[in-house]
Amino acid sequence: MRLIAGFDAGQTHTSCRLALAGDGVTPAPGRVLSEGEGPGVCHLAAPEGPERFGSALRESLERAMAGVNGGSPEAVLVAAAVGASGIEQGSPVQAQGQALAADVLGLAPERVLVTGDERTALRGAFPDAAGLVVISGTGTIAVGRDGQGREHRCAGWGWLLDGAGSAMDIGRDGLALSLQMADGRLPDAPLRRALWQALELDPDDPGAPQRLKALVVAGSFGPAGFARLAPVVDQQAGAGEAGAIAVMERNAVALAAMAAGVARGLDLMGPAVCPMGGALSHLEQLRRPFSRSLEMALPGSRLVTATGDACQGALAMAAALQAGPQPA
Repeated sequence: MRLIAGFDAGQTHTSCRLALAGDGVTPAPGRVLSEGEGPGVCHLAAPEGPERFGSALRESLERAMAGVNGGSPEAVLVAAAVGASGIEQGSPVQAQGQALAADVLGLAPERVLVTGDERTALRGAFPDAAGLVVISGTGTIAVGRDGQGREHRCAGWGWLLDGAGSAMDIGRDGLALSLQMADGRLPDAPLRRALWQALELDPDDPGAPQRLKALVVAGSFGPAGFARLAPVVDQQAGAGEAGAIAVMERNAVALAAMAAGVARGLDLMGPAVCPMGGALSHLEQLRRPFSRSLEMALPGSRLVTATGDACQGALAMAAALQAGPQPA
């Protein structure tokens, strides 16, 4: 039984989906047979990056393989594609990921593709058509493809430089406002109390601002620590808190600008736009102004639902690899 694998390697967990390889001619995945999950990854350039990347692929594949005919040894992997956070096209990190994946999966290098998870998300959302995806989760990025297969990306240059539109920025912007409320630059509002309580800080303690300052620079806080506060800001915006509304509106405008940048880069007129990621999926006060801002920034565009997810996009890429010339 010849199989192909599609991986979606995120920071919290990695998913592996297995499908039949097909006839080796048609560049499309066959029937999906099984899925498995493993641990998350971090940037490959981090000290623990290669080890975590390898473990994520190995464990998720093992669990997926266990679901194929009860782990039958007759099942053989012939091609795989991996979408992972932080993989830039044509970069040394991508080359490193390719080599690691080929080694871990026991495949020839030409039967493995490692790319950014935004690329597999795009392929899953628009398998055979032009369009663009705007992804807002802990971080954010937008990428699109035209009818000739050209791709262009905007944003996603790391949380220290380019996080506008992300849950991380929403949480951080809310906290910044809370400190301005605490020191008298802004009138106090329920947003401050809600955010500080979410961080288990006493809103009435005069020493809370100093503790907040120390908390956010701790190594364990990072982008995810800010992102966890985004639902609090969203809730406050929904309750009519002016500062929270301004934060959500500003980040929605940033997301629309990313979509418009992709469309300009590809000369797309009135493209289909697929919103993806936890922030756009779950934060109502971000999603609604994003829709309004998109109409202004990219007239004629339309919001659509993804045809498939990032794992399905990775499977399509793996099928294309498997349909190429067979290795010697």
